[in-house]
Amino acid sequence: MDVVLTDARHLPSLPRTYYLWLGGAMASLIGDSMLYFALAWAATAHGGAVAGLVLTAINLPRVMLLLVGGALGDRLGARRVMIAGDSVMLVASVLLAALAYHLGAEPWLLIGVGVVIGTVDAFYLPASGSMPRRLVGPAGLPRALALRQSGSQLISMGAGPLGGILVGAAGLAGTALVNAVTFALVLVILIVVRPNQELPPAHARQPVLREAADGIRLGVADPILRPALLLVGAAAGFLLPIMSLLLPLLARQHDWSATATGLVVGAQGLGMVAVTLTVVRRGQFSRPGLVACRGLLLAGLGIGALTAAPGPGAALAAGLLIGVGNGLFASHIAPLIMTVTPQSHLSRIQALLTLVQSLPLLLMNNVLGNLATFTGPALTLFICCIAVIATGLAALTSEPLTRLSASRADQ
Repeated sequence: MDVVLTDARHLPSLPRTYYLWLGGAMASLIGDSMLYFALAWAATAHGGAVAGLVLTAINLPRVMLLLVGGALGDRLGARRVMIAGDSVMLVASVLLAALAYHLGAEPWLLIGVGVVIGTVDAFYLPASGSMPRRLVGPAGLPRALALRQSGSQLISMGAGPLGGILVGAAGLAGTALVNAVTFALVLVILIVVRPNQELPPAHARQPVLREAADGIRLGVADPILRPALLLVGAAAGFLLPIMSLLLPLLARQHDWSATATGLVVGAQGLGMVAVTLTVVRRGQFSRPGLVACRGLLLAGLGIGALTAAPGPGAALAAGLLIGVGNGLFASHIAPLIMTVTPQSHLSRIQALLTLVQSLPLLLMNNVLGNLATFTGPALTLFICCIAVIATGLAALTSEPLTRLSASRADQ
């Protein structure tokens, strides 16, 4: 089957409004990442139980309210929802800074902030996820999303060190103030940027829960969205825990140093960034669904290579291979999902997309962690390798997904 890169000479330029919004979104992501680090650092001072409660306070309302948040994003408009969310987080960050400065990082304060963050995220993430489609035409969407993914990956690689420096210099209160500045910046940008938004007429609106359920029905019934979302869920469950959970366990078993282990994580990030920047420069391949499946197969082979790696050098190469495969998968499946989604359901499908990533990840982090404890990290990695490859092979049998061309998805 013919799979070629789009001719770079025919790629449309991205609008300035997208670059403006993306700059604000990346600044906000830096602030959020440093605040999350500060909250986790402050929570661990009170013990593992409090740290777990803080993480639960963030994740539980986020997961429970995502579908409702997506429905409101489509009903009220993504821009309105994001302005409301940024306003709430601006006030919450300032209050956190003041309370932490005067009272310290009390457990009740950390848990309360976690609840606010998780609740706002449930409404904000679907709206923010739909913004590229609302600001960029279908032909430029793969490049726009790849640029966003590259920025997010680079920020995630540097957020830990930046958060550590800021927390060490200014504490939780100072970090919260920096985060407040980023929310203020995004608010100004959202006032300027006006995305395309097709709001349903008042007489056509249904109860919010029914509209949320309608998003689920679309994701289940659509012959392209259904396999694509299942593919994302499987990748979240068996691919995402590799670097954050199983690699450190494998490294400790083999007595690899923390530095060497960090370099493997960096190699994975480098592989992803290299692929996404290539998509930014050259565009996506002509059959995004097929390439996403093949990317997952490549990532599975990389997991297998990591399982058998005799030392950090081989693990470094395996990490790079995983990153390239993951980059091919992510940079092609995300624009495919967004382009085939009807304009009326953008926020709801983005909410569903976030949900099918979050739930498997929450479940499999615990399952794989316990499995590694009883059977060893190498065997657990091998099981993930088989699961990822099997998922990629199964997805190749979906003709609507693999035969879809980029030009048809744009229509």
